[in-house]
Amino acid sequence: MKMYENELKAIKKSNRFRERVLYEETLCDFASNDYLGLGCKKQLLKRAFDRLSMFATHAPKASQMVNGYHQVHKDFEEFVCRQNHFEAAIVVGSGFLANLSLIEALPRRGDILLLDEEYHASGILASKLVDTQVVFFRHNDSLHVKEILETSTYKRAIIGVEGIYSMSGDILDKEIFEIADKFNALLIVDEAHSSGVVGEKLLGVFELFGITPRENHIKMGTLGKAYGSYGAYILCSNHVRDFLQNRAKALIYATAPSPFDIELAHQGMLYILKNRDILAQEIKQRQALVKEMFGVDMPGLIFPYTLKSSKDAISVQERLKEEGFLVGAIRPPTVPQAILRIIPRLDIDIATTKRLFTLIKEVQV
Repeated sequence: MKMYENELKAIKKSNRFRERVLYEETLCDFASNDYLGLGCKKQLLKRAFDRLSMFATHAPKASQMVNGYHQVHKDFEEFVCRQNHFEAAIVVGSGFLANLSLIEALPRRGDILLLDEEYHASGILASKLVDTQVVFFRHNDSLHVKEILETSTYKRAIIGVEGIYSMSGDILDKEIFEIADKFNALLIVDEAHSSGVVGEKLLGVFELFGITPRENHIKMGTLGKAYGSYGAYILCSNHVRDFLQNRAKALIYATAPSPFDIELAHQGMLYILKNRDILAQEIKQRQALVKEMFGVDMPGLIFPYTLKSSKDAISVQERLKEEGFLVGAIRPPTVPQAILRIIPRLDIDIATTKRLFTLIKEVQV
């Protein structure tokens, strides 16, 4: 019995049908979030394996609150705290689970939750689980945030933003930090797409903006993008850490993250710190190329190229695949208007990147 046949037909008719594909490894990959190309560095894989082999167990076994907390987890948490100047850290199984943990647990009855209208789907989903006011503010609009806080009644305020937004690629308005501090609001900064990409040591927007973390600041970062692994972490005060460990269902009732994934990310972070000057220069080269060829300022490593329709996005993606290039074709409802989401990764040389950009301009529909 095909219970969802009509719904699937409608999705296909609107050119929004998704499926998993094993793409040819010969394609030049400009679609993934492996921004720095660490996912291809076998020496990091070997280092992670060698270190994990030193321990009696390589599996998480249970929730972190039972017996799943591993020495690898603890070492990584202490490392990211030192690097980012936060008091406490919690490793999490994924960025999705991290957002679910934060946004489901922190707002309580009588509070107000403000989310950027382009906040990640994991946060949007979590906001539907809370018994509190939920308000979506205009994208990256600090004045709108201030207006809402000034005209609303609440016990506590929680604000959710991203360091670099995953589809538009634009960077967080720094003024939102100042507004959160002024109103003593908890500020959740999802740095999934900015950690490893911006800042002097490529640590993200806190570093880029020169923000010293405060009690009301929370940073969430993922390990499956610039760090070439899988998982996530939450950086916060000891007080918030203790609260999350006792109230966040996605932490309490989920098996702890894989120690191997956490160790692999740790090795990736060490690699970035050692090579940060070279990596930062290569990022600037790609940003300059986007500016030169398209007149667009790309603050991170996400270049959204707008197209007229979902059909056009699929068509151009297929034509580029025929030329040996893979790009993301992102369609509504994920984005308001169809785009090619292009990631000029550092392990693909500038000449090849320029060739892709030239083809994109030639195959406009």
